[in-house]
Amino acid sequence: MPHIISSFLPFPNLNWWAQVAQATEVCFDRAEHFEKMTLRNRYHVAGANGVIQLSIPLVHGRNQRTAMRDVQISHSEKWQQNHWRTITSVYRRAPYFEHYEHSLQDIYKQQYHSLVEFNLGTIEWLKAQIGFTFQVIVADTFIKDYGKEYIDVRNIRSDKTLDPHFPTYYQLFADRNGFAPNLSLLDLLFSEGPYTGIWIKNNLVK
Repeated sequence: MPHIISSFLPFPNLNWWAQVAQATEVCFDRAEHFEKMTLRNRYHVAGANGVIQLSIPLVHGRNQRTAMRDVQISHSEKWQQNHWRTITSVYRRAPYFEHYEHSLQDIYKQQYHSLVEFNLGTIEWLKAQIGFTFQVIVADTFIKDYGKEYIDVRNIRSDKTLDPHFPTYYQLFADRNGFAPNLSLLDLLFSEGPYTGIWIKNNLVK
C-alpha cells in the first residue's frame, strides 16, 4: 500500500481522495511554505450559477511566505458563517445533505486559529464519513523529495477535468450548468452519502 505526503487542504477534492484511497498512512507537511493561489486555503462547490470558490481568510493575507504551521486564520469577517450559508443554500436539496448537516455544522461553529488545525479537522471529518482508515502522520521538517516510497501530492490542484477513469455522478445543477468535475468531496458526499467511499474505490484504475 502506498504512503502519501500531502499538504493540509480544507475539504480536499475528489482527485486528492482518489490518491489516498489505498494508503495505509498519509503524512501531512506542516513545514512547507504556504503558497497563494493553491488549495491550501480554498475549496470549491457547485452552485446554481456554476462553481463557487470558498476561501479561508488569513492573518497577513495570502502573499505570506510562512510555514504552514504558522499560518493563522483571520476572523475579522464572518467567513465560517458565510461558508455555511453557502453550503446550505446550494446543497439543502441534495439527497444526503440532511444526513450530514448537524455534524458538519459543528466544524463551522468551532473557532479555529490555525489553518492547519481547520484543514485537518475537515479531512478527519470526511475520512470518518466515508470510512477510510489511513493513519494520519504530521511532518515538522520540510523534505523536498521523499523518494519512491511516497507519492507526493503536495502540488495537487483544482483542475477543471477529472482523471479520465472517474465517471460523472448526480449533481443538483448539472442540467443547468453541465457537470462540474473535481470539486470538494462534499459535493460527492451529499449525492452518494454512505456509499461515497465505495464509489471512489470502485472507480479507481484497476
